Amino acid sequence: MPLTLEDFDYALPQELIAQFPATERAASRLLRYADGLADDRRFAELPRFLSPGDLLIFNDTRVIKARLYGTKASGGRIEALVERITGTHEALVQMRASHAPKPGTRLCFENSIDAAVLERRGDLYLLRFEGNAGILELLDRHGRLPLPPYITHSGSDEDAARYQTVYAQHPGAVAAPTAGLHFDEPMLARLRDMGVQLAWLTLHVGAGTFQPVRANNLAEHRMHSELYDIPRATVQAIAAARAAGRTVIAVGTTSLRALESAARAGEAAADGGLAAGAGETDLFITPGYAFQVVDRLITNFHLPKSTLLMLVSAFAGMDAMRAAYHHAIAARYRFFSYGDAMLIDRMPR
Repeated sequence: MPLTLEDFDYALPQELIAQFPATERAASRLLRYADGLADDRRFAELPRFLSPGDLLIFNDTRVIKARLYGTKASGGRIEALVERITGTHEALVQMRASHAPKPGTRLCFENSIDAAVLERRGDLYLLRFEGNAGILELLDRHGRLPLPPYITHSGSDEDAARYQTVYAQHPGAVAAPTAGLHFDEPMLARLRDMGVQLAWLTLHVGAGTFQPVRANNLAEHRMHSELYDIPRATVQAIAAARAAGRTVIAVGTTSLRALESAARAGEAAADGGLAAGAGETDLFITPGYAFQVVDRLITNFHLPKSTLLMLVSAFAGMDAMRAAYHHAIAARYRFFSYGDAMLIDRMPR
């Protein structure tokens, strides 16, 4: 039977949606779910589940201030969320307006930022921003933090710091790779000291991560594409871990998607290995997918009917995820971006 949206629905009490981060990054809770058993821990206890030589792979993208408010030349109010920067002065954006702006429409955002609509691409708009400053500079000066829609307060100085991983390097994401928000510098140092290997990749999380699945038949859903880059050093670290029989752990679904996308790209290469370098992915992972790279996954709890819940269900098994989420709700875990984490194993092949 084809999978449908209802296969990934669950009832979540509103009060379990975390509105603010934990007092300290590693103070969040950690649900270790394996072999049908739930083990309630603190994230600070993560090292006890790892061994020397294991490999953790992090997404080092940096969240940009991607939200802008303004008006059309006609006076109608608009809200724009930059999805992807395509050039120094051009970007694809999501737009909220009373009437869809047509190509040629002039837009005026706060702080005298002017732009023009060049064309529409599906549910996105290609804008050209005027002036000498590049888009990244404009957003850094005048943009607003794009907190997820289920966080009800406006972004604060605390959010600017906490809705960003401590190892964020490359600007371009409009949503944080949230599994990484639990790591602080002392945790990273502790892992290095015990011999756990750390590696990095970049996937710029797009606004499509919050895009609802509108097709009841999942085979009809199409993902927004996202840019990723996997350094050769990370590919070599994975090969070394595999050769030594060590465990490869993805920190977050974004790291997992980038690695699986690189594995699929590598299938077309002469050696059939993991492809290093930059790429673009619209990979939609649902149960039945054959994972090639990762043994374990650190992840937050995801929205009902979301593509991320589908991904983790594919990774650990649908029954396992139903049981884990049922336990998490009963045990009052905190959900979504500012919520708690879980550590899960790949379903046996």
